[in-house]
Amino acid sequence: MKTTIDFPEHILHRAKTIAVQRKITLKELVIQGLEYAIRQPTVDPEAERKARAAALIASLARGKNSEPIGPLNRDEIYDRQQGKWD
Repeated sequence: MKTTIDFPEHILHRAKTIAVQRKITLKELVIQGLEYAIRQPTVDPEAERKARAAALIASLARGKNSEPIGPLNRDEIYDRQQGKWD
């Protein structure tokens, strides 16, 4: 089936370059990209955010901290979530 798609010029130029480097046609590159996108699971960003927040709260609750710990940076929060704190 034929269709027409208007790509931004910089994307089309980069795609053509990649196709040449891989020794495939632009059509094959587009098909590979579409197949890859179709295989990816559909993610609900709001559900993912809620799941991460729940996991963080649960991991902090496991520590049973009753003393304030002060502000944490992003890495410290991640380490605590993963159980990697001292």
